[in-house]
Amino acid sequence: MSSTTVTGSFGERLRAAMARRGQLCVGIDPHVHLLAEWGLDASAAGAREFGLRTVEAAADAVGIVKPQVSFFERYGSAGFAALEDVLAAARAAGLLVIGDAKRGDIGTTMDAYGEAWLTPGSPLEVDAVTVNPFLGVGTLEGTFALAESAGKGAFVLAATSNPDAFTAQRARLGSAESHGETVSGAIVREVSARNARVTAPGQWGSIGFVIGGTVDWADAGLEPFAPIAPILGPGFGHQGAEPEDLRSRFGALAPAVIASESRSILAAGPDRLAARIQERALLYRGD
Repeated sequence: MSSTTVTGSFGERLRAAMARRGQLCVGIDPHVHLLAEWGLDASAAGAREFGLRTVEAAADAVGIVKPQVSFFERYGSAGFAALEDVLAAARAAGLLVIGDAKRGDIGTTMDAYGEAWLTPGSPLEVDAVTVNPFLGVGTLEGTFALAESAGKGAFVLAATSNPDAFTAQRARLGSAESHGETVSGAIVREVSARNARVTAPGQWGSIGFVIGGTVDWADAGLEPFAPIAPILGPGFGHQGAEPEDLRSRFGALAPAVIASESRSILAAGPDRLAARIQERALLYRGD
């Protein structure tokens, strides 16, 4: 598979895309019930058609889409083939593609995950991939380095809005050096320090964070960080966060937030999908 030539860092490419098309990211999540509502089979072929229709509807309205890998992976090799077609179509349409894979492991295993998603020309090539740091942020270094060398990005899980996140993410570290910061706060601090070492002054970092749109920053132990790096914000739309919540939740970092919506858009059905995306996109652009 051929790859599109990438010019510039992911952080700056994303910044430009958001300036042009706003902050809405359309999730591509072919739930079984949505496939049925769209008149599609719960199969790899159905997921492929669902994804391609969503890409077509999103292409003229937003700059970013986010396929959820699990909804394709469950169909095995045929599902991955379907996902490859959706990813290729999205990138060919000029969309930035975030692969929501949440990969995390150690050593060469994690490096291989990074290569699968971020290598130019890979069948699963995306512009950025979500990664899990809970085996240690250092385990992601190979993926970060690969991303930056290829003009790609990564989004590190930092503070998610699901109730179970409180068990691990909000826990306080016990070492004297940590000063009682939360796990979430430590992840953001460590990745931000890395971004500061490799990001040109005035530019956005390419290694961003996943921070839910319903997360209370003080409760999560989060503080504003520098340099600016993109924040992937799930929780908008169906889960309750709305465009007007951007400033109150994210403060000065609000312009760097990618507001991800899926079910709130996809539930409109194939006939209303393009109109629904346009409606929601306008709200995030403030038009």
